[in-house]
Amino acid sequence: MILAATLAAVLWGCGATQPVVETHYRSRSLQEQGDLRVGEYISSQWSLQTASYWIEGPEGLVLIDTQLLPSALRKELAFAKDVTGKEAKLAIVLHANPESFNGTALLKELGVTVVTSGPVRERIPAVHEKWAPSLFKQYWNGRYPRELVLADSFGDSTRELSAAGVTLKVHVLGAGSSAAHVVVEWEGHLFTGDLVARDTHTWFEGGDTTEWLQRLDELRALKPKWIHPGRGLPGGPELLDAQTAYVQAVREEVTRERRSEHPSGDPLAAVEAKLKERYPGHAYARLLPHLVRAEWARQAPRRP
Repeated sequence: MILAATLAAVLWGCGATQPVVETHYRSRSLQEQGDLRVGEYISSQWSLQTASYWIEGPEGLVLIDTQLLPSALRKELAFAKDVTGKEAKLAIVLHANPESFNGTALLKELGVTVVTSGPVRERIPAVHEKWAPSLFKQYWNGRYPRELVLADSFGDSTRELSAAGVTLKVHVLGAGSSAAHVVVEWEGHLFTGDLVARDTHTWFEGGDTTEWLQRLDELRALKPKWIHPGRGLPGGPELLDAQTAYVQAVREEVTRERRSEHPSGDPLAAVEAKLKERYPGHAYARLLPHLVRAEWARQAPRRP
């Protein structure tokens, strides 16, 4: 728990609780989302500009991920209702990350069914226990959930789900940026969660970069027209290529530092500095320590 508190201090800063920043982004435009039936809500910078989505069906909405803060989720629900006139019928949690599952309790209170895969569901309690104490202190006025409410499991394998008059394919995938993932496929759209981020660093939660690259290859094989990332604005398949290059860059910089004839006194900081140089436009560099630390450990020499 001390580790989680330390990481929280790195990610969100110390000191007095910050006020809620009202700035946020929301879109249902054809140009950006590729389909007027798809909407995106991005929370304020205060809550890490977390992206979540909805798909509009004839009978209601299917939500993709549930926001870091219930206060942000309420704004998303209000925005979605304002532009569609419809209520959420189903929500799908894509991976065991507070940005994905923290809105579960609120949605269930509102009568919305919330589901995820068995592997993701199994990992949520440990992630919640790791982060809740420190993040509750940071986000108490955003209604950060102190008690965990789990999504229901739809099973352990890829399948179709129907709700709100639409049918989606939910792919059950292994480790990537997290220890297990769900990806939603619908009419050429792919909702990837943190397997893909656009112009930003990624919250890395118990994943593996080798498997992450495999997941990106699997997503590429689905031949999507639109990618809806876990952080950032949507785009096309080029986002998969950009994410692959980013993961490879992390691996390369760690390898270079490990093999250096003149290693830095603080090798992790040196790797982070190199990645910031390679990606100067990427937001949320404070997320980098998670990923760099994990990759450094992965590349550690194995004892015989």
